[in-house]
Amino acid sequence: MRVFIGYDAREDDAYRVCAASLLRHASVPVEIIKLDIKRLQNIGLYRRPYRTEETQMVDLVDGRPFSTEFAFSRFFVPSLSDGWAIFCDCDFLFTQDIAQLVPLLSEKYAVMVVKHDHRPTESVKMDGVSQAPYPRKNWSSFVAWNCDHPSNRLLDTHEVNTQTGKWLHGFSWLRDDEIGELPQTWNWLSGVTPDLGEVPKAIHYTLGIPRMTGHENTPYADLWRDELERTALKEKPNKPVRHFGSQTYAQRKALHG
Repeated sequence: MRVFIGYDAREDDAYRVCAASLLRHASVPVEIIKLDIKRLQNIGLYRRPYRTEETQMVDLVDGRPFSTEFAFSRFFVPSLSDGWAIFCDCDFLFTQDIAQLVPLLSEKYAVMVVKHDHRPTESVKMDGVSQAPYPRKNWSSFVAWNCDHPSNRLLDTHEVNTQTGKWLHGFSWLRDDEIGELPQTWNWLSGVTPDLGEVPKAIHYTLGIPRMTGHENTPYADLWRDELERTALKEKPNKPVRHFGSQTYAQRKALHG
């Protein structure tokens, strides 16, 4: 399985926990690809202009704030892969085998997501960055991409670099019937989604990871801290991890647009 994980330099601990938990539970070979905005810029793929105001990034395409360095890079996945590929934000913790997702995937869909009805009341999250409300919020934080689906050809690199955040995160290049639904257990929002009665398969610390002030006691914080401790002990993963962005890898892929 190929899994793209969004990377933000401010959340390196979150990325390491996400990758380590994914690999530790996986029963199949997993290739992790780290979506690092700086490497994507270096190879000329990411061209969206933005500015940083203290800790807040502002996109200059639509003039709106965005909270993480991978806010837009997730939409390059269909240009970087084929077949099925998974994307998740870095602030995830996996508690079950990612291979359990495979039987749920259907070729008739261009993407499959957990269809949250998340309408945040707070105006900030994480380390004080803006919490922006928008339609289909958090749908794009965990996406099973059917990269070969014809409709995803509409999402070329030009669109990713020029369309508004609302258009991209709303999956506006797709018809509603091309967006499949996954169970909530694959993108359970800690502190937001109601209790499922069992530990979710993929816990998303969307409001802030447990090492951030004010989020130390978020649901399942102890599981996240346990995984962080394992990574600190340098437990060696038994499956490959690749950091996306090398020129040789970029040259091997036929990028759309």
